[in-house]
Amino acid sequence: MKNAPLRRGHHAVAVLVACSLTACGGGGWGSEDTGSSDPSTVLNPRTKVTITIDCMPPATREAEVKEWKEDVAAFNRTYPNVTVEGLSTPDQCMEPSRFTTMLKAKSQPDVFFTYFTDLPQVLAENGAEDISAYVNPWSVPLLQDINPDVLDSLRHRGRLYGLPTSNYTMGLLINRELFERAGLDPDAPPRTWDEVRAAARKIAALGDGIAGFGEYSAGNTGGWHFTAQMYSLGGDVVDASGIKAAFNSDLGRQVAENLHAMRWEDGSMGDTQLLKWGDLQKRIAADKLGMFLAAPDDITYMVQQLGARYENFGMGPIPGGRNTLAGGNNYMVRQGISPDKIKAAIAWLNFKNLTVGKGQFDWARTKADGLPVGIPQPNLWLNESKTKDDAARLANATMPVANFKTFMDNPVPGKAEPPRAQEVYKVLDDVMAGILTDEDADVDQLLSTAEAQVNDLLADQ
Repeated sequence: MKNAPLRRGHHAVAVLVACSLTACGGGGWGSEDTGSSDPSTVLNPRTKVTITIDCMPPATREAEVKEWKEDVAAFNRTYPNVTVEGLSTPDQCMEPSRFTTMLKAKSQPDVFFTYFTDLPQVLAENGAEDISAYVNPWSVPLLQDINPDVLDSLRHRGRLYGLPTSNYTMGLLINRELFERAGLDPDAPPRTWDEVRAAARKIAALGDGIAGFGEYSAGNTGGWHFTAQMYSLGGDVVDASGIKAAFNSDLGRQVAENLHAMRWEDGSMGDTQLLKWGDLQKRIAADKLGMFLAAPDDITYMVQQLGARYENFGMGPIPGGRNTLAGGNNYMVRQGISPDKIKAAIAWLNFKNLTVGKGQFDWARTKADGLPVGIPQPNLWLNESKTKDDAARLANATMPVANFKTFMDNPVPGKAEPPRAQEVYKVLDDVMAGILTDEDADVDQLLSTAEAQVNDLLADQ
C-alpha cells in the first residue's frame, strides 16, 4: 500500500499524454481551435489563448531570462497555440505596497505572484479564481507528491487558490569561519536557545565589533522573528480561534527575557539595533555576525548580491525544534478569466514550477548556466519525486552541501504564519525594539500592550 500513490502518479503521467490527443472526460475536442469549459479536462493543444504572467526575470538577470525563454519554447512544443506574455517590473515580486495597489485596481495579470500570507488580502479583494476543479492528476501529474502542508497554505475553506513556486522553513544560519575562530564546531550548530546564548558569548568575545547573534526589530521583520522563536518553543502568537493573541504567556516572556539578557547582560548582540531584512545578511557576509535565524535562500542572496562565499556558511535546524515558521511563494489566477486561460495558466505553472527535472527543477541546466545549485530549499516534494529531485540537486551541486547536513537531517515541522501576519508583525516589532534598545525595558508591559493591539486588530475582520 505504501507504493500505491506512486503508481497512481505514474498512471496520471500516461493519461496526461493521452489527454493531449483526446479530451479526458470531455468526449473529444474535434478540429476547432476551441477548448472545453469543463474544468476537469486539460487544455486542448489546438486552443489559441494568451496569458499574461508577472515576475518574469528582469533583463539584468541574463541567465534566468535565458531559461525563461527556453521554458516557453519547450512549453510551446506541447501547447503551440498558447502565448505566454511575461511581465517584468523591477522588484514587483517583492514590493507589498505595489501589490496592494494592483489588487485594489484590479490590474493584476492573468497569472500573478503572491506570498503564501497574501491569500486573505487577495480574497478580500475578490482577486483570485478558485482553481480547485482545475487542479487534478491530469493537469498536475505530480500533485500527490507535493507536500500537503505547502498546498494547504493556498487553501481557504477547503478551496484551492494557487500553485506553489517555492517554500521555505527557517533554521539557524551560521558563519563557519567565526564558529571555528571561537572554538565551536560549525558542523554542529546550537540546537537549543541556551546553546545559542552560550555560543553567542564565545563569538562576541572575539572582539573587533563581532556580534554572536543578531535579530531584527523593524520593518515588520522583528515581529516575524519573534513569531519564529515562539514557534520554535511550541508556542503561538495567535490562538486557534484566529481572533485572540497568544504571545502574552510564559513562552512569550521566555523569548523576550532571553533576548534581553543576550543583549544587555551578555553583550553578545552588538550595539546597533532597529535592524530590518538585509542588515543581518550584510553583517554575517562581512564576518561581523556569528548566527541568526534565516531561510536557506538568504545564502544565495549573500553570495550573489554581497560577494560572500557559499563555503563560509552553514545551517542547523531552528533551536528549540518544536516547530519552525514556514512560508513561500506562489502564483494565483485572476478571477474572471476564461476557463481556457485558467487551463493554460495551470499547464504553464505545472511545467515551469511543478515538474521534477524540468523548469526550475532542471538542476543540470541551472549549473550549466552558472546559477547556484545545492541550497536545500525550495523543496516541495515527497515520495519518489523528492528522492529524484534530491539526487539531481546533489549531483549538480555548486556548493558544499555538507554544510547544510544538520539542517537537512533534522527537519522541524513547519507552521504557517498567523492570520493578518504583516499587521501582527508590525505590532510585535515594538516588543523586539523595546527589548533590544532599552536596558530597563518592562517585558510584561511590552507584551501586554502588544496583546491589546493585536486583539483589537484581529477583532476587526
